[in-house]
Amino acid sequence: MEHLTKKLVNWASILEDNTREQAETAAKMPFIHPHIALMPDAHLGLGATVGSVIPTLGAIIPAAVGVDIGCGMIAVRTPYTLDQLPTDRKPIREAIERAIPLSAGAANQKVSREHTELRLVQLRELAEQAEFDPAQYAGRWELQLGTLGSGNHFIEVTVDEIDRVWLFLHSGSRGVGNKIAQRHIAIARKLCEQWWIALPHRDLAYLVEGTPEFAAYTREMRWARNVTSAKTCGYLARARLTRKVAGWG
Repeated sequence: MEHLTKKLVNWASILEDNTREQAETAAKMPFIHPHIALMPDAHLGLGATVGSVIPTLGAIIPAAVGVDIGCGMIAVRTPYTLDQLPTDRKPIREAIERAIPLSAGAANQKVSREHTELRLVQLRELAEQAEFDPAQYAGRWELQLGTLGSGNHFIEVTVDEIDRVWLFLHSGSRGVGNKIAQRHIAIARKLCEQWWIALPHRDLAYLVEGTPEFAAYTREMRWARNVTSAKTCGYLARARLTRKVAGWG
């Protein structure tokens, strides 16, 4: 770990010059508290560095939160071991691909599982509490629940050092989270222009705590994080079917 500036701490062993410059610029924003921390995977982003922790006080930068709200990884250990996996693992991959819609914009054809419908009821109630309608952002958001997406999102069946089988995935809030983020990034830019706030980069536009715009964004952003957790539940429920569908065991 090294202190690059008073408000920038670095844990990355390899840091490109443009990534460091971007992080130093973001660290100069007046509401950074106490400092930005660069993680080992830090790399160039839009306005703010991807792979960094950016704590703020009294303001929030929607673009720094990102367009895939709640994006992250989770690993769950199964009761199986390596010797229980089939020699030919292609059927497992194909079963996962059949069960979970993949690629950008992919959606389920219908909601057919009871646990999914129960989760959708919860999400609708949470949206009502957050005072917005997710359909205004993405009309198919309910059918995208439990889909993977594209880019660097993945589903993996892997083993650890003692041959236990794990399910490992990386995904986020999908299309509805992206639309929520894009809208509030645009609002932040407009407000900074309206109040003649000079920004070192347009994607560092921010919303100020105590304003209606800040409150609306945080409500909707927190809702989108619940979508991400619901997606994880959907993946795991489907993964339980994989052994049977793929002829595993």
